[in-house]
Amino acid sequence: MIRFYKPAHVVMGLFASLAVLNAQNPAAANAPPPPGQAAKPVAPPARRGGLGAGGDYQQYSQETLDDGKRIYTANCAFCHGGNAKGGESGPDLLRSTIVLHDEDGKQIGAFIHVGRPDKGMPKFNLPEDQVTELAAFLHDSVRAAAQRNTYKILDIVVGDPKQGEIYFNAHCASCHSATGDLAHIGSKFDPVTIQQKIVMPREFGRGAGPAANKTAMTVTVTQPSGEVTEGRLVHIDDFSVSLATADGKVKKFERNGDVPKVEVHDPLQPHLDLLPQYTDADIHNLTAYLVTLK
Repeated sequence: MIRFYKPAHVVMGLFASLAVLNAQNPAAANAPPPPGQAAKPVAPPARRGGLGAGGDYQQYSQETLDDGKRIYTANCAFCHGGNAKGGESGPDLLRSTIVLHDEDGKQIGAFIHVGRPDKGMPKFNLPEDQVTELAAFLHDSVRAAAQRNTYKILDIVVGDPKQGEIYFNAHCASCHSATGDLAHIGSKFDPVTIQQKIVMPREFGRGAGPAANKTAMTVTVTQPSGEVTEGRLVHIDDFSVSLATADGKVKKFERNGDVPKVEVHDPLQPHLDLLPQYTDADIHNLTAYLVTLK
């Protein structure tokens, strides 16, 4: 509709029209200012991913963040840590270039749908809406990490401890005891570490000390003459096997097919056998139970 202004209002109407045109036309808004007039600063657009500083992060609804948190906890926390800053096997996602350059879950989705099997990361067939919510949670975590006073560590204890105790008694109690070797584990380790040790049992063997000795792989080499040599496994392939004996010496044996006879003993094999059988609920319930062992 065309409006007619009285002469006294023509100038004001012209300025108002120009303001509307500039708002609708970024090019006009960014045009050089008239001579003698200072340029007005133009705020940068809100970024869609995790990059940015000074408050130009995208804002998400609390419902979206809560959904993204649940998706992250169920699928990612056991490798990348409860706060997404990395675990014993997964890298820090808050510094990941994929996360930092992601736009609405596009890059993240493309990556998790194929995974990185050579690095131990399986693919996840998450629907598009869940990928978007997961991306929102990670982007907001980047923002929160940059604004440290708002950063909160994610609680991954979401399972049922009673169901975890039932699972423990059925699958773990033959080797472990809640009042023996696992007594006070809930005080010794945080929930993230406990969950990581469930899904990554080999991590128990890292480092030195009694724990490493108990979980170290050993090997028995039997020569055709009947001579037997035992020790901690150092290296094995189709052509040779090396072991460290009790006195600290390393011995190497050449292999030719089944000669000499080589038997490898892995104390963590029962844990490894359980890995393909775990469901997400099993892992979460078992974690929730072990956390209670104070």
